[in-house]
Amino acid sequence: MKRRIFLQRVSSILAVLGITESQWWTRAGGFGQALADPTPRKLALLVGINQYPQIPTLKGCLTDVELQRELLIYRFGFQPSDILCLTNKQATRKGIENAFLEHLVKQAKPNDVVVFHFSGYGSRIKTKNLLGGMENVLIPVDGIQVIKDEKIANYLLEDTLLLMMQSLATERVTAILDAGYYSEPIIPSPIGCKIRSWTPLEGFLAEEIEFQKQLNKKIAADKLSVLLGSNFNSKDLAKEMLFPEFSAGLFTYALTQYLWETTSAKTRIQTSLSRVGSSMLSLGSFQEPVLLENKNQTKVLAADNFLSNSVLGASGAVTGVEADGKTVKLWLGGIPPQLLEYYGDNSRFTVYDRASPSITPLVLRSRNGLKAKATFKQVNDNQETPQVGQLVREKVRVLPKDINLKIALDEVSLERIERVDATSAFASIERVLTVTGEQPADYLFAKLPETQANSLMGMSSSRYGLFTLGGSLIPDTLGEEGEALKVAVYRLASKLKTLLAAKLWKMTQNEATSGLSVKATLEIVNNKKIPTTLMQRQTKRALGMELSKKTDDVSSPGIPTVSTGSQMRYQVENTGDRPLYLILLGLNNSRNPIALYPWYKDNNSEENSSKPQLQQVIIPPGEALTVPNSNTGFEWVISGPNFWCETQMILSTSPFTRTLKALQEGKHSTGDSQSISPLLNPLEVASSLLKDLNQASAKQTETQNFPADSWVWDVNNWASLDFVFQVV
Repeated sequence: MKRRIFLQRVSSILAVLGITESQWWTRAGGFGQALADPTPRKLALLVGINQYPQIPTLKGCLTDVELQRELLIYRFGFQPSDILCLTNKQATRKGIENAFLEHLVKQAKPNDVVVFHFSGYGSRIKTKNLLGGMENVLIPVDGIQVIKDEKIANYLLEDTLLLMMQSLATERVTAILDAGYYSEPIIPSPIGCKIRSWTPLEGFLAEEIEFQKQLNKKIAADKLSVLLGSNFNSKDLAKEMLFPEFSAGLFTYALTQYLWETTSAKTRIQTSLSRVGSSMLSLGSFQEPVLLENKNQTKVLAADNFLSNSVLGASGAVTGVEADGKTVKLWLGGIPPQLLEYYGDNSRFTVYDRASPSITPLVLRSRNGLKAKATFKQVNDNQETPQVGQLVREKVRVLPKDINLKIALDEVSLERIERVDATSAFASIERVLTVTGEQPADYLFAKLPETQANSLMGMSSSRYGLFTLGGSLIPDTLGEEGEALKVAVYRLASKLKTLLAAKLWKMTQNEATSGLSVKATLEIVNNKKIPTTLMQRQTKRALGMELSKKTDDVSSPGIPTVSTGSQMRYQVENTGDRPLYLILLGLNNSRNPIALYPWYKDNNSEENSSKPQLQQVIIPPGEALTVPNSNTGFEWVISGPNFWCETQMILSTSPFTRTLKALQEGKHSTGDSQSISPLLNPLEVASSLLKDLNQASAKQTETQNFPADSWVWDVNNWASLDFVFQVV
């Protein structure tokens, strides 16, 4: 029976090889499903290389190995003894190939689960291989040999990896490769952002080709006919980035964080990759997932369950219990990246077991990166001490009120005196901090080089601007020729206030942990008023309880894309038993703030007949709502430029009294219908939103004794869903 290859490339690859069509695409094809299902055995080989002797070191590859190992053990039930890790000096080409053959090929039996992960440099090389042309390669620690003063490639060919995967007795094989293949500098580039690709070499050792030939003799010819070539977008660069207290591959972190939290029992592979790509985009780096498939394969691929129904999403797991029996060690792999730095002491988690969920409470006491310590809070005599391996879910989120926007100063394009002046100028802007060196930041202030400024603006001199951490210029932030640095900083003050507001409302995101039951669908409406689903978001409580019969229609594995001129709308369904109040905020593709203005005109009232007012948007239990619910002429239509758009839909069990008042106080045009329009006072609205969420949880007994300088939100009182899409 022919085998298919599933390659997900984010300038990296998620490759699933050796799954028959019936087993993968129609039975249990998802990565999460394969890992979660009970099987005779689950084997993994994890490779990470930071220290290369001939090329610059990386910093996040060993973290990637740890991210994957913790996920496999605590989320998907792998035995630690069945996971082999090769790091740095251990990860030679022969070492990797021998470990694959000995640990995976020799041990794996039919129906076993096998996972291979590689984090390190990648490249391309011209070889006379079975497919011909340029081939992608992984660079082991000894990947560059110096022979007679000439650098010779000693690479692990991608073809070799695919052949080894085909040598396995099982068809349930997953390869995750967080390495790039095209090398070009990111200008500007913040400290801590590294590209995992290296310049191709000409010479190549023949040993790898001979090893391929030996593998080829052991594999039936029909298996080779379905190996797929690929066509990469050279602009997609595999990156590792700096997070609070650690560096990691952006793809590996986004993927593992998604797999910790995901709860859907029927998520298709395309949708999963779309979510991972959107997460990376939200963090400021464009790395597009691409699904490559056999030409004869249908475009609509319907993998069955992504996770088995019995597995719930998790914020992390218990990894240890100290001798006092009251302090537990946690791995918080499911916490969204944007929350991690601010996730505060006194946050609450509940412990549950796959077999018997419970409400054992834990109180967070300290955190370093993804590792944390919490104390066991005894509620009654029947509660047992948490056990290693039990999963934990967020119950109460505690965040500091003094969250600021952090701007990194580019140490390459800015001279020392410019960085000193920039630090002074940014200090005059309230709630904006500058960081230097290897510290986490939100955005990058830099000087665009002359050649790029000329390309973007038709000008010849360099100029100051604001960039994402992935190096993309934020629209409308590039200054004029000859602009003074301090003038540039003051010019950006309004944009910085907007970006801080967006940072604040993104702190509310809790799709995977919310105790509410809600589902939201973002649709594109064509000229005939026929909607097409772009993406869906739903809380765990809404799974299996949908009012509508719609299925997840996302047919592309990439980041969702919308054309300028498209008409958009949301369909929101309250599948719970309490009325919900709704607010919609976001940044459009110009990175300008937008909001839903729910105008209401009471024609029966003489006092208000000529003055529309904003009213609460309420969704009763068991009902659905279209947002915006507009008359002709007030539709939400997407305009340029080409960038990405982010919206945050927040629902609460209590009215958004302060938020609506702040919206009302902003200077704006009124209407007699709902509209998504520019938001002129974003920071005031964002601050009011956080206060409203705090008030919604204030009546809960658990939230009474917290510091006054903290936001305290109970997950049973709000849901916050994020939507990220490209505009082209």
